Amino acid sequence: MSALEFDRVSFTYAGASSPVLLGASLEVPEGAFALLVGATGSGKSTLLRLAKPEISPVGDLVGDVRALGESVRTLDPLASARAVGYVFQNPDAQMVCDTVWHEMAFGLENLGVPEREMRRRVAECCNFLGIEPWFRMRTAELSGGQRQVLALASALVMRPRVLLLDEPTSMLDPLAEKNFLALLFRANRELGITVVVATHTPAPMLDYATCALALEGGAARGVPLAELASWSHDIACVSGTFDPRFGAESARNSRSHAAIAADDVWYRYGRDGRWVLRELDLAAGEGEVRAIVGSNGCGKSTLLTVLAGMLRPARGRVRNAAAASQALLPQSPKALLSRETVIDELMEWSRAGGYGRAEAGAALGRLGLAGAAERHPYDLSGGQQQLLALEKLLLVRPRLLLLDEPTKGLDRAARERVARRLISTRDEGTTILVATHDTGFVRAVADSVSLMFDGGVTVTEPTDEFFANSWLW
Repeated sequence: MSALEFDRVSFTYAGASSPVLLGASLEVPEGAFALLVGATGSGKSTLLRLAKPEISPVGDLVGDVRALGESVRTLDPLASARAVGYVFQNPDAQMVCDTVWHEMAFGLENLGVPEREMRRRVAECCNFLGIEPWFRMRTAELSGGQRQVLALASALVMRPRVLLLDEPTSMLDPLAEKNFLALLFRANRELGITVVVATHTPAPMLDYATCALALEGGAARGVPLAELASWSHDIACVSGTFDPRFGAESARNSRSHAAIAADDVWYRYGRDGRWVLRELDLAAGEGEVRAIVGSNGCGKSTLLTVLAGMLRPARGRVRNAAAASQALLPQSPKALLSRETVIDELMEWSRAGGYGRAEAGAALGRLGLAGAAERHPYDLSGGQQQLLALEKLLLVRPRLLLLDEPTKGLDRAARERVARRLISTRDEGTTILVATHDTGFVRAVADSVSLMFDGGVTVTEPTDEFFANSWLW
């Protein structure tokens, strides 16, 4: 029996002028570790969500989707939970509780699982995934890698026979990615769970995969795993050279010329919490693209929010010459998306930003969303939401741009477009700080790199020098 079947499936989102899936047919064998690849916006997330009735998108569906031989349209919530589990691209999108243990129990409580059985399932899942040391922690205190493992645990505790994952490693550092994939492989081989992973970076998963499928033009086709081995995630270098008019070289040599600087900054969440930032010093010049790298949980996201003035340091100070003209892209683009249509999102700040319909229309074209202007932003793929949120910020022409994992969920072509867009913005004098695990993107756009460790900045070097000197990155 097949674990998952899509029989001539077509799907059109409400408000869309054309279908995102067009007669897609595919079959995933039971017990497989399948990779689902395709360009940003090709329909990978849509395809996966159609197999999970509770999160199925709104629109016109033609064809049939079957899980373990049954049409998913006939599955009630209990049957769906037992058949299919789902892990979102951003683990925060599925977390609803404030502690690890409660998050794991939440779905079981909703299904009315008896307490004794619930305790057994949670305990066994924690042992299997190695969660016990942080079982009592608050979810807000978890690193990115731990949150992704918790998202996996919350799905596995339901004991599904099929597990769907949407870009599950896009926000993980290289070591956390390897650890997560090893856990996923164990779930596949030791527990017999069929795994389907939508990804733009198949290379790290090829040792585990048994088959691969590609979405192109709304249809599906099988792809030899050997073909995916030749896929490169690197993008062309577009960073160019500093324009001395913007004082970037002097910013390297003198903190007094920095566009933004942090001096001996300390920060922690809660009075008795651990120090997330400690003795942190950083300075970036006008027209500089600074990459901030480091492992999950090292404080990159916290640093950006402190620099933006959204969090106040416990000690030290931030000097921000562009405080009146700054923009922050958080890890979750949905935090910036609040309108009913894509075009309304792009026009939301038009009066304050001094741009009009023409500029918003040009942005739609750059995004490849000219035919999706009237779609709801939440109906876009994760990568398209990421691009939309970034373009919304760029339309107001900020002098300081703070970006948290801006390339997650993007294919190579989309990452290259973002790279060119950022370099164009930098050339207009904007200072850009990028917190990311995407080293290929760093090589392409960054003028300099700062490595965070133990709450501070360990080293800052020009990009080529940083990678030449690094043993890990």
